[in-house]
Formats: sequence, structure tokens, C-alpha cells
Amino acid sequence: MTKKWTAEEIPDQGERTAIVTGANIGLGRIVARELARHGAKVILASRDSAKGAEAARAITAAFPSSNVEAARLDLADLTSIRAFADRIRAGNDQIDLLINNAGVMAAPYRRTVDGFELQLGTNHLGHFALTGLLLPLLHERPDARVVTVSSQNHRRGEMRFDDLQGERRYSRWGAYAQSKLANLLFAFELERRLKAASWRLISVAAHPGYSATNLQLSGPPLHERLLMRLSNRLFAQSAEMGALPILYAATAPGLQGGSYVGPDGPGEARGHPVLVQATARAHDQEDARRLWEASEKLTGVKYDFRAPAGRAV
Repeated sequence: MTKKWTAEEIPDQGERTAIVTGANIGLGRIVARELARHGAKVILASRDSAKGAEAARAITAAFPSSNVEAARLDLADLTSIRAFADRIRAGNDQIDLLINNAGVMAAPYRRTVDGFELQLGTNHLGHFALTGLLLPLLHERPDARVVTVSSQNHRRGEMRFDDLQGERRYSRWGAYAQSKLANLLFAFELERRLKAASWRLISVAAHPGYSATNLQLSGPPLHERLLMRLSNRLFAQSAEMGALPILYAATAPGLQGGSYVGPDGPGEARGHPVLVQATARAHDQEDARRLWEASEKLTGVKYDFRAPAGRAV
């Protein structure tokens, strides 16, 4: 019988630096803790500075030799993203892992500071901008990875390029599914562009299955949150298990660029991490190209794979 992968299988992460978005709570906090436990320097990026600092203290208390720090990052604000990237570039010569984990789910229609629909703006556009701005620090690092966290909800997603921001017609769950599909289109397109430019950096993706986290209890309205709380207790796997596909994507030796990792159970709802398949829509190269061009235009962040240091402006 093949042994199931657990966090105990994570290789030594000494001499590696990781950034985890949404690291103050839920899956992100567990991912940050396990990377720190295995020797990585971990930067906990979160919108709430106080909660980020508390998470850093808790990890340090559990593992006194760990190297963690908290930094403020609001993915719904391009100014905050640029300030975070500036701070990281000023204090670090290298980044080995960028884990694009933070997100919002099924929120009522709202706009970000920059006027983007909240879910697309936070889940995709914020991470698109962050990755582009940090790309120079990932360039030529051994086994460097960008891990983008998606969801099984990507299967319900459709890129509505004629109404990308939901201005004419908005569905909370439809917008969430679109943002999770966008995560995969981005992850796979980034891998194609990295490979074409002969970079060592790889782009991979993961999803946590149906895991009991705070995500279900923050965005949706009260009546849905109550149902989800009950469903979490009855059907969901633990957040500890949900974090495993993300950790596998970040650390498993020999993982190929473009891989997608999820749970091995029925419907990929729960279980241990294995390679899984995304929908055909997630691999649509024309949609990926259109989304990439729209994302550069909306965020103002231009990826330049020709420059030796992968400069993004």
C-alpha cells in the first residue's frame, strides 16, 4: 500500500524564504507554521497587522527556533501590494516560495480600493500584481515555486470577459467561481511563460478540497454562514488536512511546473494530496492570454520575462 503524504514528509526548508498570503488564520496559518517548523524563514502576509503579529508569535512560541515575521498586505489595494513588495525587496535578496493563498468567498457585491469587483480583485488581480512585483526575487532560485490556491468551485467558473467585474449582472457564487478559475488560468499561463523564457522558477496550483476554515464563515450572508457552519461540522475535513495539498505543491521534490494538487478522496473533497486534473476551461490558452492581458492593464503590473532579473514595473 502506498504511503499517504503528510506534513512529516516536508523536506528540510533551511536557507529558504517563503511568503504566505492570508497567513494569519486558517489554511495560510497552518501552511506558514509547517514551513517554519521545517526550517524556512516565513513572512506572514495578512491584511490585519495585529492578527498577523499574533500568528507569528504563536508559531514562534510553538517552535522557538523558527524564523517568522508578519507584514501587512491588503490584496484589495494596489498601493498596499506595491508597498509590501517594496518592503520585501528592501529586506530580502531572494524568495524561494510565494504561496498565493488569501481569498474571499461569495461576498456581496463590493469594489476594492481600485474599483475592482472584490472577489476577482482580491483572489486573482491582487495575487497577479504581487507575483509580478516579486518575480525578480524568485528568479534563478533553486526549486523556486509560485503556488496558487484555487478551489473545486473553479469547475463552475466561466470567464465573462464582456462583464469581468460583474457590473451588469452579479452572482456572489458565480463571481467566486470565476475568480477561482482565474487562479488556475493564471497559474498555468505563468508556467507556460516561465518555461518559454527558460526560467528555473515553476508555477503550480493546489486546492484544499472541502475543508473547515474561516473562509466559509466570512463572506456569505448570515443564513448561508449558519448552514456552512453545520456542514463544516458534518462533512468537511479539518483545516490541517486541507493545508496538505498546498504544502505538497510547495515542497514535494521533483514536482513539475503546471502541476495541480488536491485531495485523493471521492470528488477530491477530502484526503491526502495527489496530482489532480483541472477542467478544460482552466487550460484554455486563449482565455488565459485574454485574462493575462486584462490583468496587466487593470493592475498596471507588466511582467517582463526578457530581463535577466525578470523585472516587473
